[in-house]
Amino acid sequence: MAEPSWQEVLRLRLAERNEREAVFAPFIEQYRRLAQQTKLLKERNASLLRAVSSVKTNPSASTVLVTSAGEDGNPVQTAYIASLESQISSLRDELATVYKTQSQNSQRLLSMNETLREKEEAIRIEVENLRKSNDELGGLRKKVDQHNELMTEKDRTVQILHDEISTLQLELGQIEERNQTLSRDNAKLLQRWLDAKQVEANKMNEVNEFYEEMRSRQVTSSSGNGDRLHNHQYPRTKDGVSSPTARTADLTPNG
Repeated sequence: MAEPSWQEVLRLRLAERNEREAVFAPFIEQYRRLAQQTKLLKERNASLLRAVSSVKTNPSASTVLVTSAGEDGNPVQTAYIASLESQISSLRDELATVYKTQSQNSQRLLSMNETLREKEEAIRIEVENLRKSNDELGGLRKKVDQHNELMTEKDRTVQILHDEISTLQLELGQIEERNQTLSRDNAKLLQRWLDAKQVEANKMNEVNEFYEEMRSRQVTSSSGNGDRLHNHQYPRTKDGVSSPTARTADLTPNG
């Protein structure tokens, strides 16, 4: 579950504070009214006490007050009326103060409403930006997930290729080893073949040398008989060249 925004946290804390303070609001209002009433009663009692004391100390003053006040010339009543007028004046001042405070509060309320409207607009913009940021973050997370999946697939492909390369390198090593073995065998076979051909060539040379020796002996012993015997055993060609077998064998390494 997502955590509440700071605006919601602030609103909840303000509501808790108002709830705590509202518990004592009736007691504070009653105490204020009681203090105001007590003050008015004290002022009224003080006025009455001054009037009574003036009547006791100067009895003729009541006559003067009666004369000046007409039918309502009672000093106590005069003091009570003065007290009431004082209360009325005080209430008027208090009412004017209340009106002034109410006007100030109304002005402050308008200002606070305007500030609240601006704050709400700013909060709305912030919420919209936050929503866009969350959408972008969601898109980026999806891209990251796709990238991770792609990288995982590539890692698997790379691992497969590494395994195939290792297998091919192993097979290549085996083939190279087999080629080296075959090259050594071919070299040995070639050497053996060359040795065999060389032996054959040596034998052929020995036969030719023996033939030449025998021929030279026959030539020196009897020229006539030797010529016939030579012509009979070793016929010549039309060009008078002896048989190729009389030549000395000159073999190359390939025979």
